[in-house]
Amino acid sequence: MCGIAGILETGISSESLKAKGQLMMDKLAHRGPDADGLWQSKSCNLVLAHRRLSIQDLTESGQQPMHSASRRYCVVFNGEIYNFRELTVVLNQHGHSFSGHSDTEVLLAAIEEWGVVGAVKRFIGMFAFALWDKEENTLHLCRDRMGEKPLYYGWLNKAFYFCSELKAIEAVAPQGELEIDQSALSDYLRYGYISAPHSIYNHIFKLPPGTFLSLPVREIQNVAQYSPWPDTSPCSPQSYWSVLSTANHGLSNIISDEREALEELDQLLRSTIRRQMIADVKVGMFLSGGVDSSVVTAIAQQEASNNVQTYTIGYSEKDFDESKYAEDIARHLGTKHLTMHVTPSDALQVVPHLCTIYDEPFADSSQIPAYLVSKLAREHVTVCLSGDGGDELFAGYNRYLWTDNIWRKLSVVPRPLRRLLGKALSIPSPGTWDSVYRVAHTLSAGKHASQRLVGLKLQKLAGFIQQDDIEHGYDYLLTYWHDPGQLLNAYTDRSKNDTEVFPETEDFINRVMYLDQVAYLSGDNLAKVDRASMAVSLETRLPLLSHEIVDLSWRLPVSMKVKNNVSKWALRQVLYQYVPHKLIDRPKMGFSVPIDQWLRGDLKEWAHDMLGTINSSGKGILMEKPVWQAWNEHINGLRDHSHRLWTVLMFLSWVHSRS
Repeated sequence: MCGIAGILETGISSESLKAKGQLMMDKLAHRGPDADGLWQSKSCNLVLAHRRLSIQDLTESGQQPMHSASRRYCVVFNGEIYNFRELTVVLNQHGHSFSGHSDTEVLLAAIEEWGVVGAVKRFIGMFAFALWDKEENTLHLCRDRMGEKPLYYGWLNKAFYFCSELKAIEAVAPQGELEIDQSALSDYLRYGYISAPHSIYNHIFKLPPGTFLSLPVREIQNVAQYSPWPDTSPCSPQSYWSVLSTANHGLSNIISDEREALEELDQLLRSTIRRQMIADVKVGMFLSGGVDSSVVTAIAQQEASNNVQTYTIGYSEKDFDESKYAEDIARHLGTKHLTMHVTPSDALQVVPHLCTIYDEPFADSSQIPAYLVSKLAREHVTVCLSGDGGDELFAGYNRYLWTDNIWRKLSVVPRPLRRLLGKALSIPSPGTWDSVYRVAHTLSAGKHASQRLVGLKLQKLAGFIQQDDIEHGYDYLLTYWHDPGQLLNAYTDRSKNDTEVFPETEDFINRVMYLDQVAYLSGDNLAKVDRASMAVSLETRLPLLSHEIVDLSWRLPVSMKVKNNVSKWALRQVLYQYVPHKLIDRPKMGFSVPIDQWLRGDLKEWAHDMLGTINSSGKGILMEKPVWQAWNEHINGLRDHSHRLWTVLMFLSWVHSRS
C-alpha cells in the first residue's frame, strides 16, 4: 500500500516542478513510511512521486517509480494485485523475465504484453496507479473495480495534478485556486460523504471505480470538452468494468440450486482469502463479531499455519458493544485476540485529527473506531483483512428488509393517513420510546432478543411512512439533512447524472443493493477504511470485494440472501461450517458508535464551541438558526439529531483546519 502523486505543468522550471512533486510526496508520508521516490520526464514537464509501504518484495527491486523492461512505461502504483503470481507464470511463457518479485513489476510486464485495458481486466486486486507512456506521450490513470483505493485528479491554472489524498494537491495549489464546490457540499450535508466523480473542490475530481483516464499531453492542456462522468466524451474516464454490467449478467445467469451456490461461494471465499493472505510482512484480521468479519477470519484461520491475530473495538455503552461476541468467536477459532474498549475520552482525543485523516468533509461517525482499531492493529501487523462489503453484496443491512416489509404493509394506507400516523409517532422523544420498549420487553419476560435504539428507529419510521413511494422512503433513511438548502446561504443542488441507470430487475432489494454498491460503498465505507488505516500506515484488504465474489453475488437470487427474514443467508451457511449458530445468530448491531450520547456528554463542550464558529470558521457558508435548533433539541433529548450535527461539526472542523 502506498501513496502516489504527480504533476504535469507547462511554463515551470524543472527545479520548481521537482520541488512541488517533493512537497506532494511529503504530504503522503503516512501512506508509505518505508521509502520514497521521484521521477521527471525529459520530454515534458511531468513529475511522478511515490511513497512506499513495503508489503511485497521488501528489497530495492520493489522501489517506485518503476520502469518497464523496455523503458517505455513508468508507473507509480498503490495497492495489490493478488493474482500476480499466476500472471507471472503466464508472462514468463510470453518471454518476460523479472528481477524481483513485486506485483508492480508484474503490472508493467502485463501492460507491455496486453496494453493498459487488456492488463487491467486480468488483474484481481485493489489499486490506483498512474502510468506514463513515453512513446505515446500519454498519461494513464486507473482505479480498481469497486473503488478500494482512492485517486484524485484535476486541473488548476492549466496544471494537471493527481494524488491519493487531497492534502497533496492542497500543498501545491496556487493561492485562491481551490474553491468549495457548493453542489458537492450540498451532497455532503445530505448523505455525509461526497461520491465520485466529485470532490469538495471545484475542478478536482475522484476517478470513478472501474475506470481509466487516458490523457495525451495535448488533451491535458486543452480540457474544454472534458467531462468527469464515465463514457460521456472522448476525454472522459472510460469504463473497463461496472457494477451495472456485472449485475445484469448475474441476474440473467441466476444459480437456482442452493447446494451449487453454497459450494461455489465457499470455494471462492477460500481461494480469495488464501490469495489475500500472501505478504512478506505480518497479516492480521479485524473481527467485529458479525457475519462478514467472522467468515473472513474463520477461513483465514483455516488457511494459516499459525494462530492469526484478531482485533476488536468495544464500548462501555452496552447497546453498542459487540466485543464479547467477537471474543467468543476468537476463542472458538483459536485466534490471538486483542480488544480495545473505546471511551468518550478516547473519541475526544481522536476528533481534532479527523479533519486531517479524512481530508475532505466526511461524517460517518464510525470513522472514530475505524481509526482506533487500525492504530491498535498497526502495533502488531502491517496488513489486516476486513469483512467490509458483505452487507452491500449479500443484503446485510437491516434497512433493506425493514424498508421492503414496512412499505408492503403501509403502501395500502392512503398517504394522508400515513402522514398523520407519522406525525403521531414523532411526538414522543426517542428516549421516551426507549423507556416504553424497556418496560414492554421486561413484561414479556424477554421472550425475544432485545432491540437497541428503538427510539431512533421509530423516529426514522415516522418520517419514512410519510414519503410518496418506497424509493423516496429509502432515500429518506439514508439522508441526514433532508433539505440541505435550509442550511446553505448559497444553495446549489446538483441533479443526478443522466447516465445513472438501474440493473434489469424489479426487485427492491436488488435495486438498493446496486445503489449502495455504486455510491455508498466507495464514497463512504471504503473511503473510511482506506483513510483510517493509511493514517497509521496499515494496509487493509477486503476479500469480500474481490470482483469474482461480486460477480457471484449477483448470480445468487434474493431468496439466497434473505430467507425467513434473516439476512446474508448464503454467507451464514458458509460460516456455520466453522462457527456454531449460537455465536452468530443475534440482532445486527453494525459498526456504529454512541455519538448521540457522547454529544450530550464528553463531546458536548467541544461540539458547542465548534458550532459557535459557524460564522467565523464556516465563512458564512452555513446558516446558524437550523443548526442551533437541532443542537438544542438534541441536548434536551427531544430528538436524536446526532448524525445531522456530526455533518456540520465535521465540516466546520475541516474548514477551520484549512484557515
